[in-house]
Amino acid sequence: MIDANLALLVSFLALMLIGTPIAVSLGLAAAIGIVIGLDVVSLGMIGTNTYNGIAKYPLIAIPLFILTGMMFDRSGVAARLVGFAQACIGPRKGGLGLVAILVCMIMGGMSGSGPADAAAVATVMLPSMVKAGYPRAFTASVIAASASTAILIPPSIALIVYAVLVPGTDLRALFAAGMIPGLLVGLSIAIPTLILSRKFGFGAQESPDRPPFWPSLWRAFPGLMAPVIILGGLRSGLFTPTETAVVAVFYGLFVGTVLYRTMGLRDIYETLVDSAKISGVLMLIIALAGLFAWAGSTMGAFRATTQALLAVSENPWIILALIMAVLLLAGMLLDGVSIYLITLPLLVPIAQAFEWSFVWFGVVMAMNIAIGQVSPPIAVNLMVTAKIAGIPIESTFRWVLWLLASMAVAMGLVIAFPEIALWLPRTLGYRIT
Repeated sequence: MIDANLALLVSFLALMLIGTPIAVSLGLAAAIGIVIGLDVVSLGMIGTNTYNGIAKYPLIAIPLFILTGMMFDRSGVAARLVGFAQACIGPRKGGLGLVAILVCMIMGGMSGSGPADAAAVATVMLPSMVKAGYPRAFTASVIAASASTAILIPPSIALIVYAVLVPGTDLRALFAAGMIPGLLVGLSIAIPTLILSRKFGFGAQESPDRPPFWPSLWRAFPGLMAPVIILGGLRSGLFTPTETAVVAVFYGLFVGTVLYRTMGLRDIYETLVDSAKISGVLMLIIALAGLFAWAGSTMGAFRATTQALLAVSENPWIILALIMAVLLLAGMLLDGVSIYLITLPLLVPIAQAFEWSFVWFGVVMAMNIAIGQVSPPIAVNLMVTAKIAGIPIESTFRWVLWLLASMAVAMGLVIAFPEIALWLPRTLGYRIT
């Protein structure tokens, strides 16, 4: 049995190291573990447990929120949000950097995906920031870091997966818990952005003209209403999270076709196709991760690994530090959803052993993964913005390290003071587990 547990975990790591796609790695490792630990006949359970991995009603929200984000991206919302943010912040050194951060946070409240957020904002902001005197590497770093807030600010796709995988967790409480930490991470990025911009004179060529506030607000108003509809629908109880996703899709379609009139039939078709491709890949990963989790729990691999980790120390802070180190390393290599799927079967028993709040723990995990998405050498968000900027990812390291240090301080505050995350859901009356 020990050999089977080792085979499960080692085969997965080996497949990942040689570059096997994560979905294939999860499925093959599960099959290897089943054959060695159980028997060949048990392979007949693969189909059932693969299906069970995605046969969960709340998961319907994931493809719908992916489609919502793409609808708003194609409809030109980002460009109008930039004008509104410029009207709010005004011309100053570092001003466009703050605009990029603000727009990333608002767009994150529509897409729920860091890489999608990074791509949309970088496409709009990069030309104007470079023209204003910001280095491409600095611009790519700021946008990549800011887009990582999408994993915290609802509707975070990763937090939806977390709520599904951790029984009894209220998704509404999780969304509310991510709000203040998400804003805190945004602030932690804004501070070094301003300091570095003023120290090196970035933005010296920004236009002195400030867009008029009310016309800019009016143009951006439909986009600004999207997070209000999503969060308001959840808070009022008018919609469930899944129903909110459906409403958000149709609102995005309405904005693009009726209000802004930037989307035709071909645009709608391409949006549906692109979101279906992304959703298909993601749901395949979730399905095979469910199979991997079933195999690991059936053979006791996760229980044995958890006991080994708990044997290291009885101090919860030491264990938490080890977990954070592992998650940070994983965040450098994988996307947030994959990290939740792979690590939660191991981490949930540890959180139960130390009686940590699952809502708080989910937010702390999200903050750690957000840092990992911008951490070299393989930073998902940074790869996206560096590609759009046409620069090697190595050129961003000089700037992104400052942002990462500041983001780490924000995460440390949430770890030390859990009420930063738990105050809002507690105030709203949500159940905190």
